[in-house]
Amino acid sequence: MCQAVLVDLTHSCCPTCAGSSLLDISASDSHVFLLCVKRYREEREKNGFSDPFLSSCKSVHVLDSGSTAECLYRFKQTVDQLDLSSVTVLTTLRGREVLALYQEQLFTSVYTFDYKVRSDDLTCPSRTGSAHTDSPGEGVHEEVSAFLQRLPALKGDIMVLRSTLIPDCFGHGFSTRTGGVSYIPTLSSLNLFSSSRRRDPGAVVMENRRRLALHAGFHPKPLRLVKVNHGSDVWVVGKAEPSSYDGIVTNQTGVVLGSPGADCMPILFADPVSKAIGAAHAGWKGTLMGVAMATVGAMVTELGCQVSDIVVAVGPSVGACCFTLEREQALDFIRIHPDCVPDPDSARPHVNIRLANRILLQSGGILPEHIHDDATMTDRSSVTPCTSCHPALFFSHVRDGLNFGTQAGFVWIKETAERGQKSGR
Repeated sequence: MCQAVLVDLTHSCCPTCAGSSLLDISASDSHVFLLCVKRYREEREKNGFSDPFLSSCKSVHVLDSGSTAECLYRFKQTVDQLDLSSVTVLTTLRGREVLALYQEQLFTSVYTFDYKVRSDDLTCPSRTGSAHTDSPGEGVHEEVSAFLQRLPALKGDIMVLRSTLIPDCFGHGFSTRTGGVSYIPTLSSLNLFSSSRRRDPGAVVMENRRRLALHAGFHPKPLRLVKVNHGSDVWVVGKAEPSSYDGIVTNQTGVVLGSPGADCMPILFADPVSKAIGAAHAGWKGTLMGVAMATVGAMVTELGCQVSDIVVAVGPSVGACCFTLEREQALDFIRIHPDCVPDPDSARPHVNIRLANRILLQSGGILPEHIHDDATMTDRSSVTPCTSCHPALFFSHVRDGLNFGTQAGFVWIKETAERGQKSGR
C-alpha cells in the first residue's frame, strides 16, 4: 500500500540513525518527507551520511519552511494531492509528543499515524546539550493559529447574505463558500464544520470561522452551532446542554446562534419585541419532525415571545429542482400539502422542503409576511438560493457527495453600544 513516511530530523533523530530505521520500511511504494532538511544536510556534509533507502524511494520531499506548523501544513497538502492517508513517522519520544499535538490541530481521523519511536540515545553522533524539560505543548496552538491567519483567502472574498426582514437590532447572515482557507476541492474555501470523516481539520475550520466572524461583525463572540441530530430537540441557552439538538434559542446578548447547512435549511428566528432569537437546522427529516415550530415553541414558552412577533429567514438550501426522495418518504410531504411534491407519480419524486416548512410555520401561527424564503417576498433580495444549483457559491451534499463542505446561518442580539455604533450615533 502506498504510504507517506515522515522523517523527523528536528527532535534529536539524526539522519544516520534514521537511515538504519528506514531500511525496515518498504521503499518502492513510499513517499518520504524530511522534516528540517537543514539538519539533514549538515549531518550528511559532516559524517558523509549515505541513504540507500532514500535513493530507492518513490519520491523524497523536503520540508524546509520557516516553522514546524508550515512544514506540516505543506506536508498535508502534498499527502492530500497524492490521495494518501497512511503516515509512518520516524521520530523520538520527544518528537512523538510534539508532533502528536500538530497532528491534532492539522489532521483528522481520516489519516492514520504510525509513530516509530527511537529512544533519545546519548550515543547518537548528533546529540548535544541536555534533555528537553519544557512542556511539549507549549506554543503549538499559537504557532498553528498564527500561520493559518497569514494564509491568503481562496475563491475570492467572504460574502454573506442578509435578510431585510430581520430588524437591525439583530446581527445575522448566511455564509457562502468563498473567502476561507480550506483547499480540499469540495470543502473549499469557507468550510465551517470539521468532521472526522473528512480531510478538513479543526484548526482550519476555526480559522474560517474567525474570518467569518470578523467580516460579519460578531468577533469575538462565541458561535454556538446546533449539534445536528436531524430531529426536533431545542436547547435553551442557559439550561443544561443536550448531547444533540437541531434548534437553539436565547434572549442573551454576547452569544451567536448558528445552524450549519449544506442542502439542509439553516433557519433563523428573531423577535424584535421580546428581543429573542433562535436558529434551527431543518433537513427533510427535521422538517417532518417539526423542528421549525419546535424552535418557535421554545421561544414562546421559554422566552415569553408572541408567535405573531417572530420573523423567520430561511437560508440557502436545496430546492425542489434538485432534491428527490423515495416515493414512500415523499408521501409524508404530500400529507403536509400536495404542492410539496410536484411529481408524485415519479419513481423518485422531487420534494420542496422549503414549502413544507413555510406551511408548517404558517399553520403554527407565523404570519405569511414574516417568512423570508423563495416562495414570496419578491420585493426582497433572495437569501434562499438552491445550494446544488450554485457550485461557485455554496456547498452541497446532493451535488458533491459525502465529502461536502458546510455553510451556516447565524444570528445574535446586538448590544446597545453595538447598535449605536452601527447607526453612527
